[in-house]
Amino acid sequence: MTIEPIPAAPSPDIGSSRPLLRAEGLCLGYGDRQVVKGLDLDVPQGQFLVVLGPSGSGKSTLLLALNGSVPVRSGRLEVMRQNPSSLQGADLERFRERIGFIFQSFHLVDRLAVLHNVASGMLSRIHVPQSIFQMYSRDQYQCILDALGVVGLQDRVMDRCDRLSGGQKQRVAIARALVQRPLLILADEPISSLDPRSARGVMEVLRKASRDLGITVVCNLHHVEAAREFADRIVGLNDGRLVYDGTPQGLTSEAIQLIYQGDADPDDSPKDASRYAFESSPLAAA
Repeated sequence: MTIEPIPAAPSPDIGSSRPLLRAEGLCLGYGDRQVVKGLDLDVPQGQFLVVLGPSGSGKSTLLLALNGSVPVRSGRLEVMRQNPSSLQGADLERFRERIGFIFQSFHLVDRLAVLHNVASGMLSRIHVPQSIFQMYSRDQYQCILDALGVVGLQDRVMDRCDRLSGGQKQRVAIARALVQRPLLILADEPISSLDPRSARGVMEVLRKASRDLGITVVCNLHHVEAAREFADRIVGLNDGRLVYDGTPQGLTSEAIQLIYQGDADPDDSPKDASRYAFESSPLAAA
């Protein structure tokens, strides 16, 4: 599959020598509960970072903080040279325009065509009448087709989303994020509800977005083998604390035990991670 780059709008605040994400002593939580505890992390632009950890380890809370949905309790968080917690109103909206968020449950409108679901990622750049009547300019339509080309679904542009498989729906969600022309994609358990063949297609697309389009990807996963195969770097959280930060090759069985120690959910435990073996399949079949 040929990847057609989707050009990102220039951002004068982002320098190639500075991390796209930086956390220093970061603490996050809800009410009296502290979820992320003293996290230090630098993520350069274009890196595919996978965050591993059992349920309740702070993975989703971290992603929500990166797009400004969870405030910083203490420490420092910098995303695209801005503190998400300090942004409000229009400033926060502009900040989030450069961040694509991929959810486990797709968040698509099933009765609408793939075209219109992907176009919803451009709402900040589409005039209200265009949105109401689902009318797009030639450049906007081409941007949608380019994004669908990246995820391998350009031939399904007019299909209703309720006719797609789970893996195809997740790739539509990725295309919707791509038309935002993001600097950062946050993916929260994007393959947990998919069969191995479909999951491989989704992970391949996320890796292409990182390597071929230069988009930083932070992806929460439970599946160790998926992290080993697709990540540039793996971070492991346990009880909100950083317990591993290194390469996929360095993720030893001892490191996995450290990440998942105390995990009460057998589906998330390291002894079961090997059951998640990807099947080889082309994207179009996922």
